[in-house]
Amino acid sequence: MGLSGGKDSTALAVLLHKEIPNMEYFFCDTHRELPETYEYLDRIKARLGVNIHYLSAERDFDHWLALHSGYLPSPKRRWCTEQMKIRPLEKFVGEDEAISYVAIRADEDRSGYVSTKNNIKAVFPFKDHGITLEGVYRLLEDSSIGLPKYYSWRTRSGCYFCFFQRKYEWVRLSEEHPDLFKKALEYEQNHKDGRQYTWTDGETLLELIARKEQIIADHEKAMFRKAKESPNKPLAEALETVLDEEDDLMPCLMCSY
Repeated sequence: MGLSGGKDSTALAVLLHKEIPNMEYFFCDTHRELPETYEYLDRIKARLGVNIHYLSAERDFDHWLALHSGYLPSPKRRWCTEQMKIRPLEKFVGEDEAISYVAIRADEDRSGYVSTKNNIKAVFPFKDHGITLEGVYRLLEDSSIGLPKYYSWRTRSGCYFCFFQRKYEWVRLSEEHPDLFKKALEYEQNHKDGRQYTWTDGETLLELIARKEQIIADHEKAMFRKAKESPNKPLAEALETVLDEEDDLMPCLMCSY
């Protein structure tokens, strides 16, 4: 079972760790993760008493970026997922028969990562048990694991420079981790051939940050509206709903949640 450092995969681990005591848990480490993600994985291990295999690609992100001539990964070309998530997992499994437990909820219309290899079979326990977002929050609360710290400003796990981040999340990255935001900015600016690639469609990070106050103001208005509509909804769920309304791009199905 893959752990992403997000709420859904963690809730599935809570559900399954007693039912399947010999479960092998893995985390595909790009070495470009948020510090909070590693902290959350440590919390999972401590609370559940499980071991996690940390899988990594043989070559790092910068190597693959150079092979793609500086072309940053994007929703249209997710080469990072292929090279740094899928290939390390499939190498780890090898030719053994394996069941892959996927943390797709009953209220979601997506399939998640399903291997093209015949020896890896995907199953969906949340869908089989009818567990929705509300059930995920309940599992995390009852286990005392709770949510990762980054959920106060970001709704998905993944690399700090993930191109699926919303505008507000980029703004908050610049506040929470200015050093990581600076590194993401450098990836945009440093191309030997002079071409320019951006993490967000049609806008550089510098242009985005120039609109910082407006982005925050628009987000706070949306959060206030959502709070009035559903006053008892958890903050993280309200944040996720608001950001989903702002951006309907399908997230990276192997990295997130």
